[in-house]
Amino acid sequence: QVQLVESGGGLVQAGGSLRLSCATSGRTFSWYVMGWFRQAPGKEREFVAAITWSVGIIYYADSVKGRFALSRDIAKNTLYLQMNSLKPEDTAVYSCAAGSIYGYDKYYRESEYASWGQGTQVTVSS
Repeated sequence: QVQLVESGGGLVQAGGSLRLSCATSGRTFSWYVMGWFRQAPGKEREFVAAITWSVGIIYYADSVKGRFALSRDIAKNTLYLQMNSLKPEDTAVYSCAAGSIYGYDKYYRESEYASWGQGTQVTVSS
């Protein structure tokens, strides 16, 4: 089981930036996929980005491509989400997740992720 703890959320004006971190502990595997999802009030949780932990292949939702950048520090067992050019519609609780997922077409599905963090609030004011 992998434990995940997010940090870095907060309040920012539109056009600003934030960097989220997801620290992992417990047993991790090289074939793990780690991802970020977000859930806005009254909406379903949606995929933001994912990365294959060992190889570092990254996938983004169309809504964040070109604005968000996902990275990981293997030595620190930490996942990062750099969010630039933030928009009010990016306001949500952001959660990181991990799972042993085979097939890139599954990385977008929250049901494929076995471990979740508690989430961190990101609020973008207009």
